[in-house]
Amino acid sequence: MAAAAAAAAVGGPQPPQPELPTPGLALDKAATAAHLKAALSRPDNRAGAEELQALLERVLSAERPLAAAADSEEAAAASSGGGPGAAEEEALEWCKCLLAGGGGYDEFCAAVRAYDPAALCGLVWTANFVAYRCRTCGISPCMSLCAECFHQGDHTGHDFNMFRSQAGGACDCGDSNVMRESGFCKRHQIKSSSNIPCVPKDLLMMSEFVLPRFIFCLIQYLREGYSEPAADVPSEKDLNKVLQLLEPQISFLEDLTKMGGAMRSVLTQVLTNQQNYKDLTSGLGENSCAKKSHEKYLIALKSSGLTYPEDKLVYGIQESSAGTSTLAVQGFAGATGTLGQLDSSDEEDQDGSQGLGKRKRVKLSGNTKDQSIMDVLKHKSFLEELLFWTIKYEFPQKMVTFLLNMLPDQEYKVAFTKTFVQHYAFIMKTLKKSHESDTMSNRIVHISVQLFSNEELARQVTEECQLLDIMVTVLLYMMESCLIKSELQDEENSLHVVVNCGEALLKNNTYWPLVSDFINILSHQSVAKRFLEDHGLLVTWMNFVSFFQGMNLNKRELNEHVEFESQTYYAAFAAELEACAQPMWGLLSHCKVRETQEYTRNVVRYCIEALQDWFDAINFVDEPAPNQVTFHLPLHRYYAMFLSKAVKCQELDLDSVLPDQEMLMKLMIHPLQIQASLAEIHSNMWVRNGLQIKGQAMTYVQSHFCNSMIDPDIYLLQVCASRLDPDYFISSVFERFKVVDLLTMASQHQNTVLDAEHERSMLEGALTFLVILLSLRLHLGMSDDEILRAEMVAQLCMNDRTHSSLLDLIPENPNPKSGIIPGSYSFESVLSAVADFKAPVFEPGGSMQQGMYTPKAEVWDQEFDPVMVILRTVYRRDVQSAMDRYTAFLKQSGKFPGNPWPPYKKRTPLHPSYKGLMRLLHCKTLHIVLFTLLYKILMDHQNLSEHVLCMVLYLIELGLENSADEESDEEALVCGPERCHDSWFPGSNLVSNMRHFINYVRVRVPETAPEVKRDSPASTSSDSLGSLQNSGTAQVFSLVAERRKKFQEIINRSSSEAHQVVRPRTSNKWSAPGSAPQLTTAILEIKESILSLLIKLHHKLSGKQNSYYPPWLDDIEILIQPEIPKYSHGDGITAVERILLKAALQSRMNKRIIEEICRKVTPPVPPKKITAAEKKTLDKEERRQKARERQQKLLAEFASRQKSFMETAMDVDSPETDIPMEITTAEPQVSEAVYDCVICGQSGPSSEDRPTGLVVLLQASSVLGQCRDNIEPKKLPITEEEQIYPWDTCAAVHDVRLSLLQRYFKDSSCLLAVSIGWEGGVYVQTCGHTLHIDCHKSYMESLRNDQVLQGFSVDKGEFTCPLCRQFANSVLPCYPGSNVENNLWQRPSNKSIQDLIKEVEELQGRPGAFPSETNLSKEMESVMKDIKNTTQKKYRDYSKTPGSPDNDFLFMYSVARTNLELELIHRGGNLCSGGASTAGKRSCLNQLFLVLALHMRLYSIDSEYNPWRKLTQLVEEMNSQLGNEEQQPEVPILYHDVTSLLLVQILMMPQPLRKDHFTCIVKVLFTLLYTQALAALSVKCNEEDRSAWKRTGALKKNTCDAEKSYEVLLSFVISELAKGKLYHEEGTQECAMVSPIAWSPESMEKYLQDFCLPFLRITSLLQHHLFGEDLPSCQEEEEFSVLSSCLGLLPTFYQTEHPFISASCLDWSVPAFDIISQWCFEINSFTERHAEQGKALLIQESRWKLPHLLQLPENYNTIFQYYHRKTCSVCTKVPKDPAVCLVCGTFVCLKGLCCKQQSYCECVLHSQNCGAGTGIFLLINASVIIIIRGHRFCLWGSVYLDAHGEEDRDLRRGKPLYICKERYKVLEQQWISHTFDHINKRWGPHYNGL
Repeated sequence: MAAAAAAAAVGGPQPPQPELPTPGLALDKAATAAHLKAALSRPDNRAGAEELQALLERVLSAERPLAAAADSEEAAAASSGGGPGAAEEEALEWCKCLLAGGGGYDEFCAAVRAYDPAALCGLVWTANFVAYRCRTCGISPCMSLCAECFHQGDHTGHDFNMFRSQAGGACDCGDSNVMRESGFCKRHQIKSSSNIPCVPKDLLMMSEFVLPRFIFCLIQYLREGYSEPAADVPSEKDLNKVLQLLEPQISFLEDLTKMGGAMRSVLTQVLTNQQNYKDLTSGLGENSCAKKSHEKYLIALKSSGLTYPEDKLVYGIQESSAGTSTLAVQGFAGATGTLGQLDSSDEEDQDGSQGLGKRKRVKLSGNTKDQSIMDVLKHKSFLEELLFWTIKYEFPQKMVTFLLNMLPDQEYKVAFTKTFVQHYAFIMKTLKKSHESDTMSNRIVHISVQLFSNEELARQVTEECQLLDIMVTVLLYMMESCLIKSELQDEENSLHVVVNCGEALLKNNTYWPLVSDFINILSHQSVAKRFLEDHGLLVTWMNFVSFFQGMNLNKRELNEHVEFESQTYYAAFAAELEACAQPMWGLLSHCKVRETQEYTRNVVRYCIEALQDWFDAINFVDEPAPNQVTFHLPLHRYYAMFLSKAVKCQELDLDSVLPDQEMLMKLMIHPLQIQASLAEIHSNMWVRNGLQIKGQAMTYVQSHFCNSMIDPDIYLLQVCASRLDPDYFISSVFERFKVVDLLTMASQHQNTVLDAEHERSMLEGALTFLVILLSLRLHLGMSDDEILRAEMVAQLCMNDRTHSSLLDLIPENPNPKSGIIPGSYSFESVLSAVADFKAPVFEPGGSMQQGMYTPKAEVWDQEFDPVMVILRTVYRRDVQSAMDRYTAFLKQSGKFPGNPWPPYKKRTPLHPSYKGLMRLLHCKTLHIVLFTLLYKILMDHQNLSEHVLCMVLYLIELGLENSADEESDEEALVCGPERCHDSWFPGSNLVSNMRHFINYVRVRVPETAPEVKRDSPASTSSDSLGSLQNSGTAQVFSLVAERRKKFQEIINRSSSEAHQVVRPRTSNKWSAPGSAPQLTTAILEIKESILSLLIKLHHKLSGKQNSYYPPWLDDIEILIQPEIPKYSHGDGITAVERILLKAALQSRMNKRIIEEICRKVTPPVPPKKITAAEKKTLDKEERRQKARERQQKLLAEFASRQKSFMETAMDVDSPETDIPMEITTAEPQVSEAVYDCVICGQSGPSSEDRPTGLVVLLQASSVLGQCRDNIEPKKLPITEEEQIYPWDTCAAVHDVRLSLLQRYFKDSSCLLAVSIGWEGGVYVQTCGHTLHIDCHKSYMESLRNDQVLQGFSVDKGEFTCPLCRQFANSVLPCYPGSNVENNLWQRPSNKSIQDLIKEVEELQGRPGAFPSETNLSKEMESVMKDIKNTTQKKYRDYSKTPGSPDNDFLFMYSVARTNLELELIHRGGNLCSGGASTAGKRSCLNQLFLVLALHMRLYSIDSEYNPWRKLTQLVEEMNSQLGNEEQQPEVPILYHDVTSLLLVQILMMPQPLRKDHFTCIVKVLFTLLYTQALAALSVKCNEEDRSAWKRTGALKKNTCDAEKSYEVLLSFVISELAKGKLYHEEGTQECAMVSPIAWSPESMEKYLQDFCLPFLRITSLLQHHLFGEDLPSCQEEEEFSVLSSCLGLLPTFYQTEHPFISASCLDWSVPAFDIISQWCFEINSFTERHAEQGKALLIQESRWKLPHLLQLPENYNTIFQYYHRKTCSVCTKVPKDPAVCLVCGTFVCLKGLCCKQQSYCECVLHSQNCGAGTGIFLLINASVIIIIRGHRFCLWGSVYLDAHGEEDRDLRRGKPLYICKERYKVLEQQWISHTFDHINKRWGPHYNGL
């Protein structure tokens, strides 16, 4: 047989006969395979090989035409009959058989697995998989572990987290290149290749023959399926179709890779063997099909190079910027010089050059080697072509997984990495064209992160395949497709190009995978070294960075608001951070030591070159264009960061890497422009540009960006300031901030560039900037730990922070490998040094608090740094918040009572390289500015705030702190007054300039100014430039002129042919023609020095004359040993004193002058002449101030009122502690209850025609049904074994009982014997406020018309109480009636119990006529309807005949029962606490009872069936009941639920009820209850006990109070019941029923009391509500006796000496023995037939414990690991959003469409079934609890917190979470007390979609 098959196979390529699948066929294949294997095992196996080839040819090509047919449309229909599928199956079967060589395929797999030497896990996962990352064990930051390896390894105490994979990944366990071996799991620690035996040759022999053909067949498929799309868009449909067809083949390959190392190495051989590939692909021969596919392949290949002419179509170049894409081409042509294909295209070259001017060519490092980057791909092995098609098909998940599964094979890993690099350019092109670029990006990174995280591999590929060149080139090429002309500076002639942030490439972050790979390989030192040494690469990279320099330019809108706010700034910031800053941080991390100086020099050199090119390209001279700003200067930032590194870590001399002065002046302009623009944006000068400009200003300083943006900018400015002329720098600053014109002594001035309203804030901006510039030390000498500490203090001072938000807010190096990693040791130690932890607090009803960190007191005292806070605040309000907190601290600690100023803080010393920075403080220009500002503040000129003064004093103090060495006083004397004619100040040292008096100043003022009138003689209208010469005495100063002069000097020094041409353009820049009134010159007499101004300021601030007295006059010590604290609190006065003291300390002259000034009694400050206009504004200000104060006062008053109201009205939040709000007032003189309507505010009684109602919330509740009879709450199941069955819940037990009764007894009678509402009962609660029902209706109408989105649905009758805003949905009418009646009814009557019983019966017999149609009765009806509609039909209808009145009857008294039972639970399950305690507050039970009673009276019970008769009368003939066999009997009275009977009896009476009738009913029912207890007891004990009791009881039967002795009664009950069959049939059941304990009299008494207690409790509550009597409080053990005496069951004369006996409460109205035997007879007649059920019904479990939610495990991980992979029992899929119900433990799919039933999703459905509309679910993937209440839902929060007391919603951080018991308690409390609606504020509709 085998030979025949083989012969057939050899028979050449005849058309294959369709083989019939006969049963013998499988055997057939196996035999063939075995034969071939034998043939191939022979030494000479040529024949066997040919035979196999032929067979494979036949088998594998059998399916090919079919696949091809399936591809073409017309055949698709024909083949849909499962044709191709069958053939492919067949082929796969053959392959499996052949591989196994005749054996079973499964055995073969097992055999191969045995030889798996791999010590790596290598498990590959796709997006959304849950994996772990341990930073303690990881070497590479990308390290990840699968859950199994993680849990099997030991990571206790490590810094790990769980995460959801974004792009997919692979497990690194066992790979020592990526992680430390200590972290390997148990499975991957042991395996080493030594103990694995060698693979037998013949095992895998067949595989080596079969697999090449199989893979080739797969490639043929891929070739055929691909058609080069016409419209340049591969239609995804076609691609997906091909992939679906190939699914089984690729899965087969994937299974092979999972067989372990042995099979992988065979696959590696096959995939990388070049000979195999060559033979198979070239030997196509005459096969037309194969030829066609080969042609397709060649066409696809054609487009794989980086450059081919059609490229122009792809990038669709517009005419305007023609040739953008050819840029690269041109550049590459220049670089490679041998690209024949390009050199021929001359027109392209010209095209490019005219489009973009003479832009520098991109030089690629090296020469011809780069041709490979540009060229069309050539494939040499299966692996290469497979990867090619994987890319072409946009990385199908299955293929990616297959390629990655092979990675544990080392040889494959290298080959694959090289192949990947070879295809890199092609990947980029495919990615750019792709529509699904997001998915594709993820798949690319999924692969590349596995390859490039390994340093050894990355180094190898860099050396052998020019990885760096390829990456940089590809990135450059990618960006060149979206360049536009830069409009910065010189719009017309600019030659600079920038990326267009609006392009999809940037908007969608399409470049992300490539950049992320680049960052990844730069993190390896060996690779980064190559990069930093390679000059060509650095040039190219700087070129790349320059594309981002100046992108997203903002132009200030001056006229109208922009129409369309562009959001491109997101793209721009992301691009700079990812594409420029992160690679920069990567490179910086390798420049840490002295040996790396050379690298820094290289980078800095090419950076400066690129900057020079940039300045040239944008035609920049010295003035930035006005009204435009870009936040993106990556070249400046590269330069700054490398400079900083050079000085900090490499001990490089700063001056050796700095350029000349002219370049420095250019460098400072743009960063300074940004700082000025920030001030403008905050001054609302850019408001017409929309919100997005504010967004940019915030992003620029935001924590993730600040250390790549604002910090380098400020540092660069600090460097420039330290090297440039200080006067030039200072004047530039004030000019950039546009406040030059403000700095004049004159009281009025003209500002040509700023509106008056912006002047103050711009001046504050300029001074604040100077303060930051001079005090910030981030890059000027602080160590990393100091920086971290300063950052942390700044963040904590603004607000208390959670641990995670701190981690997020502290700027870390964006590169993960650089020093400070959040969560690192230093972070935690600094945190514990500066902050205290505040554990999470629980405000009942408030929001859930998180654990917070708050600054320690000593931090406020010594480290609070306002400068750092200002630098780091995104919102200005945070600065205020920090100051408020600081003020509060000072007040609280008693350090300073007033309003403190920001404290002055001594700075860390400067690094010597930056000493020049301090020269800014000692330059005349700054001193003139300070002098002018002090003068203006003293003279009360407009526009100056306290903030300005604060900054001025801060700068003076900084100057004194950082003055040069103490100047000798002698030298100061020499420079007498004669030396300083032309200038304000003699020298540049602040210490000496402070005392210099300035007499006259010449100013330019508008003619209208007051100064002009005074000083007219001196006014020579000279130009400000010229006035320097002709001012003999007066000082004059023009900032702008000074700056020009300096600039000119510098320029002339640096280049003789300075740009004079441009000079005129800039000089008249700021004069706005014709706008200003004429300016004239005036001379002011000043006669002040800085010191005298300061002293006068002191007087002004303190409001007293001569308030300053030099402290050293009293205590000379102060000067000798000055104790100036490093850190000083206080306000302006203390600041002035401090400064004067420091000035005196630094120079004797100053000390003397201060004393002199103080001696001259200072004349009062001359009152200003106030012009009428100014007076107006002042009045206005004053009026405003007063109005403001009035408003504050009103608000405060209102707030306190509201608070007191809230305290009285809103005590919903705390279900524990509050005083009851009595609805009705209880003064006896008032005849009727008076109600206040909260809408119209009127008070009055409720009447028939204008009834008043209580605001109530009706909700269905199943809380009662969740009670169980054991105290321990059930645990949430966390393994398959633990399941929760609800058979022991209260609801289940009651259900079983009712259905049992309904089986044997008459339905109508059954419905009176029990209560329902354990599930879905209606609970009524009120906030206690009342309103007129007509007012309410109009209120609802107004709500309906209100369009505001409310959290509730008005159509369903929902509203919030108009007074306390509590949620409600109905109004319960108050029955008109007086309170005093109660008192009349309560007087004890002396009627005998027999009379009372008759009265009760008569009253019940009277039919209750419904009162006439009044408004009240209508409302009563409507509220009843509401109550019914609150719960679902299934919870109301228990009768066998639907809609029977018995049903309504049952439902109504059960509502009363539900409310009483729930109140009991709220009181803790017993009444020991007594009092009108918690639940008594605002109870509406009284009103509810009246409504229910009114409706119940409509159904009169036929007196025949009224249970009252059975309770109180003896029936004459007992046998009559047995006669009528055919109809079902009534329920025996002993099976009735006594509490239900009580409610029925009371609600049947006319209301209001009399107290003695109530007591009578209770007494009668107690006798029944007691008998039930005895009967249950008798069933519970065994035969001997029974007979013993029967005997002892019979002896006492004739004693006087036999009827009150439980022994007698028990023995009687036993003897009566023994007449029936109740005690028989006790064979097997005996053990179950009998309790093992021996009954003692005490235990029997306890049993009887426990049996009766629930009834007594409910009855007492009822009495409390109906008659308003208080409940007594008591100990638990005396609860029974206290309640029974309270209910009047105990005779008053009862003595309490001997132990209390429950039987003494009995009061029989009929002879006890007769009535008992009558009751027992009913039971006997039932047990004749059904003894078992009879017994079960007698034993009622009445001792329910309080309801609880499920108990949760300590650690959240246990829940997560079990549930997040668990399959749903309904749809058997793993849900996307799994959730679990915390009430019953059911597992549900949240929002899962799979489990939707009639448009209800599963959670909503479950909330209705489990909680009658209330559901509490834990969302497994988010750790959050969600509450569903009816049609609304809300997120409640989490009960699991991490070690820092924080929630982790959505498990984003993935840190271990632990249960927070207090929170869980709060949740349970809200569930039990039904207060979810009141306490949680954020509700939304769920539209049944959860």
